This record gives sequence, C-alpha cells and structure tokens, in this order.
Amino acid sequence: MLHSAKTRRRSAFVAGGIGVALALTACGGGSDEAGGGELPATSEGIDCAPYQEFGDIAGEEVTFYTSIVAPEDQPYVDSFVPFEECTGATVNYEGSREFEAQLPVRIESGSAPDLAIIPQPGLLQRLVRDSDAVFPAPDQTEANVDEFWSEAWKEYGTVDGEFYAAPLGANLKSFVWYSPTAFEEAGYEVPETFEDMIALSETIVADGGVPWCAGAASGDATGWVLTDWLEDVVLHKLGPDVYDQWIAHEIPFNDPQIAEALADVGSILKNPEFVNGGLGDVSTIATTEFVDGGLPILDGNCFMHRQASFYQVNFEEAGGEIAEDGQIFAFPFPVMNEEIGNASLGGGEFVAALTDRPATQALQTYLSSADWANKKVETSGPGWVTANNGIDASALQSPIDQLAAEQLADAEVTFRFDASDLMPAAVGAGAEWRELTEWVATDKDDQAVLDAVEAAWPTS
Repeated sequence: MLHSAKTRRRSAFVAGGIGVALALTACGGGSDEAGGGELPATSEGIDCAPYQEFGDIAGEEVTFYTSIVAPEDQPYVDSFVPFEECTGATVNYEGSREFEAQLPVRIESGSAPDLAIIPQPGLLQRLVRDSDAVFPAPDQTEANVDEFWSEAWKEYGTVDGEFYAAPLGANLKSFVWYSPTAFEEAGYEVPETFEDMIALSETIVADGGVPWCAGAASGDATGWVLTDWLEDVVLHKLGPDVYDQWIAHEIPFNDPQIAEALADVGSILKNPEFVNGGLGDVSTIATTEFVDGGLPILDGNCFMHRQASFYQVNFEEAGGEIAEDGQIFAFPFPVMNEEIGNASLGGGEFVAALTDRPATQALQTYLSSADWANKKVETSGPGWVTANNGIDASALQSPIDQLAAEQLADAEVTFRFDASDLMPAAVGAGAEWRELTEWVATDKDDQAVLDAVEAAWPTS
C-alpha cells in the first residue's frame, strides 16, 4: 500500500480547516541565472550558509512531488521562498491525487521527481529495497535530524542501517477529546491513568450520562479508528518492545498479550453502558462516520472521544471553541503501565531523494532544518505539526497543535508510528480494519477477530 486510505481521508477533511496562507515577502537579491550575481547571506531570517555548501545551484530546478494538493499545498509553496532566495534555485511543487499510483510509474520510466514526500516508513522501505531508487541523505541532512529529532524518528527514515529520509510533518493520535466546561460543571477531573478513566466512565454512567462516543465508518477505510484504539492500548499497556515485535510479526497478531489489549479496548467500546452517546448502541460505531464520531460532546450527549490531533478541524467546523478551559479540548491518552509511563502513537511524512543532484541535496537539507519547520509553522494554519524540536511551539496557531508539539518533542514520551501503516497492507489496511469493524457491528468474539487477522498475514 503506497499511501494509506487513512492518510488520504485525513487529508481530505484537514484541508477544509487550513487557513489562508500568510504572504511572504522575499528580501534577498538572488540571481535567477546559474553563476550570476551574489546570493544573500540571509533571507527572511534564514541563515543561507548551509545551502551554499552545495555549490552554485542558482538557476537549477528541483521537483518536489507529493499527494498534498490544494489548498494544503500553498503553505508548502510559501515555505520554499527563503530557500529559493538563498540559493537562486527554483522549487517546482507537484501535488497529485494519483501520487501513490504515479510515483512507481515515474521511477520505472526514468522520470522520477527529485524529492518525494513518503507518507509511511513501510513505503520508504519498499522503495529502497525493491526499486533501489532512493539515494541516502547527505551528511548535512543527517546532522539536522540528529539535532532536531528523536532517535525513533530517525530510525523510521533509516533502512537496513542506512539513513535515507528526514521526517517532515507529524500528527499525534493519542488524544482523548472532552469538554472542559462540561467536566467542570459535573465536577469531573481529567484522568491520569487508564484505571482512572474507567472509574470516571462508571461515574458518568451513575450520574445518568454516556461517557463515550465513537465512529469508525470511513468508506473503503472503515475500521481504521478501531485499529488506532488497539494500537494505543498495545503501546501503553505492553510497551514499545512488544509493540515493535507485534508489527514485525515476531509475535503473532493473536498473541495472548494482544488479546488482553483488545479486551481493554472492549471494556470501553463494547460496553453498552459506555457507548455510543448521542448516536445509538455499540453497533452504531461501525456505521457512524468518523468525522461525526466525537461531535456529540458539543451537545452534551457524551463526554469523551479518542481521536487524533487533526480531529480539531471537525469540532471547529461544527462551531466548537477549542481551548484548555473552553468548550472542547483534549488530554493525552492516560498511562496504563507505570514502567512505560507516557506514550504516544502518531504518524508522519518523510522526504526521500530520488536524484542526487546538489540542488536536490540542498533542498532536502533545508526541509530537515529548524529554519524550514518554523517557516512552515508561519505559513500554515491550525492542523500542521512537526516533531522537529527546533520549532517555536508558541507560534503554532492552535492550543491542540501546541499540546501535540509538546508531546512529540518530549523525550520522556515514548513515541511509535501507527502500527497498521507498518504492517503488510493485507493485514493493517485489510483484515484488521474488516475484523474490528465486525467486532463492534456484530459483536464478533475477540479471539475469532484476532485469529482471522493472524490468518491474513502473508507467508512470505
């Protein structure tokens, strides 16, 4: 699977929440012709020196290929301006909804772009191993990643011990949305542990409310919401080592430990007293569109909804005010195992080079820098976050984005990439989605679900 349906659908609804890009005014005197004129030492506060290491690339063109299209593309285009002013090179942005189908075609035909945004570590691995089309990142890019990202993020851009692709944007999935005002009125406190969260849910039921609401319908990607629930519990309960073994199939999908994790998810999502506030019974989780799954919080019909940072757009479009003391906010998925502590599930993108021209390497280095990350924050509206710890988090335009950036940059928070995006497509984007949907839709037995997913794992 070159680009998960989960990621495609997220882009579709996040796009609606992207604000108008801020205009950038170039302040350099770069030449448009190779070898002509003196390039500036700085541009819009960006130190141009790192890109001069690649030599004279004025007049060169660099193709940047991605699945990110209008209106999300403009903040990227604007973020390239300082690089173009520093170097005199031109960045040609190519956004395509057919990215996943066209990238391998372009590689095979010899017309590969210079740089491509890769949405999954698994795709990067396949491109490196199967097509031999990706070039290792230059030393300057690797130095930036060593400085600004955690080891886990660098590892996701590494294949067989060779570093290829720097991280770019990120999203944080381990959030539980709630209404601070509703909590205050009812005298509820944000839970710090999973046990506290279950106890809070029981208290809400005793008070006559329904604690949870959820929606897993997403067209041909129906079920991904449920895989995220399971992944969060596996990571928080069992820890990163077991999580990694599960992804690599070093333990089976139906391992007893995973069965315990699914039971924990079921203690919420299959509890008829806990769900589905404002929407119906347990089975309605399977038929409620995921974009609508958390909205009953705004009407007081439920109190909590587990969903990623990017879900803020849906609350905003429904008229919800997002603030730490406002109508809607989120808290990190609570601790389940004191030995593991705080953990976080998420996703992200990686910039891979398909040519090794100096201009390509220069842009790849710029995109791995704190300079670019801060420029992208400036040009983007709410909904864009990065795990680059060189950003000024206070400049992020949403308090949820600030909270996500804080979690992503915190060395005390164990981070892992979305498991279903790293498993074989037949499992992570196939059997797991289908079986967990049946789990809530028809009350399919836990063990039968796990056995069916395990049976779908490719034998080679």
